[in-house]
Amino acid sequence: MQTLLSRRAMIAAAALPFLVRPGLLRAAEPDLSALSDITGGAVPIGPEERARRLARAQALMKANGIGAILIEPGSTMVYFTGVQWWRSERLTAVVIPVEGQPCIVTPFFEEPSVRETLAVPAEVRVWQEDENPLAVVAGFVRDRKLANRAVGVEETARFFAFDGMRKLLPDMRLVSANPVVRGCRMEKSPAEIALMQLATDVTLAAYRWVYPRVEAGMTGAEVGALMSAATRKLGGAPEFSMALIGEASAYPHGSKQVHRVAEGQVVLMDCGCTVQGYQSDVSRSWVHGQASAEQRKVWDTVAKGQQVARSAARIGAPAGSIDDAVRRFYEGQGYGPGYRLPGLSHRTGHGIGMDGHEPVNLVHGEATPLAAGMCFSNEPGLYLPGKFGIRIEDCFHMTDSGPLWFSTPPKGIEAPIG
Repeated sequence: MQTLLSRRAMIAAAALPFLVRPGLLRAAEPDLSALSDITGGAVPIGPEERARRLARAQALMKANGIGAILIEPGSTMVYFTGVQWWRSERLTAVVIPVEGQPCIVTPFFEEPSVRETLAVPAEVRVWQEDENPLAVVAGFVRDRKLANRAVGVEETARFFAFDGMRKLLPDMRLVSANPVVRGCRMEKSPAEIALMQLATDVTLAAYRWVYPRVEAGMTGAEVGALMSAATRKLGGAPEFSMALIGEASAYPHGSKQVHRVAEGQVVLMDCGCTVQGYQSDVSRSWVHGQASAEQRKVWDTVAKGQQVARSAARIGAPAGSIDDAVRRFYEGQGYGPGYRLPGLSHRTGHGIGMDGHEPVNLVHGEATPLAAGMCFSNEPGLYLPGKFGIRIEDCFHMTDSGPLWFSTPPKGIEAPIG
């Protein structure tokens, strides 16, 4: 579930350390004195919840005939063990066996650092610079008498990790760890949902602060820098603060061309942050000054599309059926058909949690049934190439009685933040 640097993250990263406007150089940090940290009450994931995660993973492993799973650094490693690490040519990995404690495999000289974030009881095995780390992994698998069992590989693991295991354990079968990892991570606990709610609250508060400060002449990078600064002051770690202006808003992840806020131009913002490892994702669109009749019509249609998606989200419904419902509605309004432009050229939504994009997606053909605890974005934008685009994005989580919003969608283009 770990993702590479996204297009919108790269655009957000382009925000300059100084906000430059015609004839004026402004300090990067605006006056944020009206804002304060609202995340003081955040409750991090505790040892009891991590123990429940490992127990559920091992139950799913038994149910799927998997003897162990191999996980490289990323959000899944954090999810199960708390270990916050990075990927490099030096392997650090977690092996979770079907029974007993997990094992952390890491370079000898990194062991003290790895232990700093280790949050569960685990064995730690080290390897020296002149040794093969996969031999250490294979040794643990043999010691647990799992060498002739299936080993599940987490879906973002690199080829050398599982290829090295395959060579060292010829009787081992490599299979996907998705039934275990997705089976645990897709359905969020109340503690996870609470952190996602707090991250969303930060993003909404930042939007409320930024919106009245967007002025004619600003670039998207400048607007995004304001959003990032406000997010940090409110206690969130900015993940992306993307602002698309005018024609750039017609391209879901923007354009390398510089566009400036001007009368009658759409401003489309897509922003999110992290609180205690859990993310938000909220998009808002408005027109600077007076909106045209066409802009109003498209905004109202997207707002209705969001409600169509929400109405279709029911326990047991295939995830793809939400996307299908939105496309039927849009086609009835003259957009599409399908993913064609002008219309909705991307999926209706994606899973969200520790990663901004997680399985599964609200996309045509996705058969995974919705279940309580699943969390999704709802962002059925409409894009008119050469003109503008409108995207309104709010996330929701599934309950036994239906979806609940993390953020309430705005009611009209005149009050676009909500």
